[in-house]
Amino acid sequence: MLNGSTGEGTLLSIEERRNVAEAWANAVKKTNQHLMIQVGGTSLNCVKALAAHAESLGADSILCLPELYFKPSNADELIDYLKLVGEAAPKTPLLYYDFPRATGVNVDLRKMFNSIGDKVPTFVGVKTDIERGIQARQAKKDFRIFLAGDMMMIAGCVAAFDSFVMTCLNFIPEAASELLEFEKGRSNLTKARESQDFINTVVSNVTAYGAWIETMKIAMSLISGIVVGPPRHPLKLLSRKDIEAMTDGFHQIGLRINADFVNQLYKKS
Repeated sequence: MLNGSTGEGTLLSIEERRNVAEAWANAVKKTNQHLMIQVGGTSLNCVKALAAHAESLGADSILCLPELYFKPSNADELIDYLKLVGEAAPKTPLLYYDFPRATGVNVDLRKMFNSIGDKVPTFVGVKTDIERGIQARQAKKDFRIFLAGDMMMIAGCVAAFDSFVMTCLNFIPEAASELLEFEKGRSNLTKARESQDFINTVVSNVTAYGAWIETMKIAMSLISGIVVGPPRHPLKLLSRKDIEAMTDGFHQIGLRINADFVNQLYKKS
């Protein structure tokens, strides 16, 4: 999933977002991954242009934030907005990116699911948190629900959700895979708790040093070995002292890290 919150999509120019999408469209030809491109977070004309661009690349699905300034105040207004986005990419499945804590848009997902009908023919689902995901599922519509919330994945598995979009999947995917085994009935609760505890320990160590994106980008580079660079302004680069403290925490957890990353980062910055 490209150009979302962790990907700092709303901090990128339209051209940069297109470049990211094009790079991944080429990459997934070899990796055979599902390519989901987040197109929202800018003016409607630009959102529509990004949606059309995603479709031209053969994206498997499009994810879209709501309008962020002239915000929809109810389900009908949100549906009208998504209809315009969907029309720009009429052959590509469209999902709504529901993140009220960041966007300030808090519509009733159950009402939205019940009302959308054929108004947005390409609409297939939502990315949201567990509480709102349960609310949406009460509509009993055949839409896909992706859950966010790294530290609550076990709750989603217990509630029979099987699709997750989480930042930590970028660098510690194994524990999440084990939790999916639990959701499928192939693992027990004790093992699931161990996996979630590991995720929570890592996330707590990471976010002890700053805001989510600022710290997660550092963790991704330290653990994955893929240097994704510093966050973009107005987000802040962590101090070298904090990064070294985070590194010590990873050592205590037993994670191997990219030992050259800190020097590379501060040399570049």
